[in-house]
Amino acid sequence: MKTQKINILVFAAHPDDAELGTTGTLLKAHDQGHTTGVIDLTKGELGSRGNAVLRAQEAANANKLLKLTVRENLEMADGFFEINENNTRAIITCLRKYQPDVVLCNAPSDRHPDHGRASTLVREACFYSGLAKIETMHNNEAQQAWRPKAVYQYIQDYYLHPDFVIDISNYWEQKIEVLKCYSSQFYDPHSKEPITPISGKDFFDFQKGRSINIGRPAGFEKAEGYISARPMGVEDITKLL
Repeated sequence: MKTQKINILVFAAHPDDAELGTTGTLLKAHDQGHTTGVIDLTKGELGSRGNAVLRAQEAANANKLLKLTVRENLEMADGFFEINENNTRAIITCLRKYQPDVVLCNAPSDRHPDHGRASTLVREACFYSGLAKIETMHNNEAQQAWRPKAVYQYIQDYYLHPDFVIDISNYWEQKIEVLKCYSSQFYDPHSKEPITPISGKDFFDFQKGRSINIGRPAGFEKAEGYISARPMGVEDITKLL
């Protein structure tokens, strides 16, 4: 069966989660020659601002700047998706279809309950995807078992101590342009939509401060942070910064 190999695949509970947590990482990975993609679990239909149709258009605009190879939406129920067999199988099908080496997923715990639940759902699916006795189909063809080499969780609203950070100093301005694609979600002085924790005028300043805070201990001007559920291996200790 034909597959479309993607090196780095991001799973996000809502459209804009991947952008907030991983934009710099994805842009840098693309420039390093890696293929990248995003799988949104829901349409973000319960968001206080905008609607699912508008959010889909915003995601499409962001895709162009992110230089993604693929982006899909699994259309799970925003706010109510469960860790169950159907949703696990939907993610397994994506994993076997794109065979990513690295999976990035939501924070293990965060202000929005969907984030932690999505993190658990994706991490469990990554394990089960490697079990050959779990059968899945794509385009009427049986899929082969596939397990990513690594699963990392990106830091979102709550500050969680990162296990490692990615230097995105040269990609900060591009990240802001990507985030601005979600105009319904962020600051707009003319908007009559409800005020939310991410729609305030100072939210991008918060994002910048968070990036500086995460990067500083590693000697980076700005960084995105990740959590690993297991110890990471390294071949050459001198390559660690």
